[in-house]
Amino acid sequence: PGSMALFTEIVVVAGLIVCSFGLQKGLERVTKVMMLALLALLAVLVVRAVTLPGAEEGIMFYLAPDFSKMFADVPTFFEAAYAAMGQAFFTLSLGIGALAIFGSYIGKDHALLGESMNIALLDTFVAITSGLIIFPACFAYNVSPTQGVGLVFVTLPNMFNQMMGGRFWGALFFIFMTFAALSTILSLIHISEPTRHAQIS
Repeated sequence: PGSMALFTEIVVVAGLIVCSFGLQKGLERVTKVMMLALLALLAVLVVRAVTLPGAEEGIMFYLAPDFSKMFADVPTFFEAAYAAMGQAFFTLSLGIGALAIFGSYIGKDHALLGESMNIALLDTFVAITSGLIIFPACFAYNVSPTQGVGLVFVTLPNMFNQMMGGRFWGALFFIFMTFAALSTILSLIHISEPTRHAQIS
């Protein structure tokens, strides 16, 4: 609890400092650099993951689903459906609020429909890319692909251990992962400003 409280305070203070510079000079500038760096690193990791021995089996597991197993374990299916609905409702609550807040900054030269499509395409691209990293690495290193969120902390360290300069790439990846989480916190801090809500209303 002590270390969790300490790092929570560090993250909150860092978020407040970044947001104190405003949207463009603070939030936008920081997240642009962080996300572009993370995307470039994801591309490197995809190339490494799909060239691992046994990666083909992981790619088939990921991209060729077996629908006959969907209802083989009914409780597990409903658990997965419940988790998916929870994610959807979370997105429709905080996500809609964030869209409304940040949408107020968009100029007349940008269409909301076009920006929405760009976001959806980029989000889907990152999700597919992440799968192409995780699942081939799972099968290459004999790790169960059913471990859930913890896979990123199990399979990727194994992959980094086998890479040339893996300590460097691993450190970069987890730093950028931290930045990606921080970007969400920054957006939540920003949309909670009372002045921003007053301007929109």
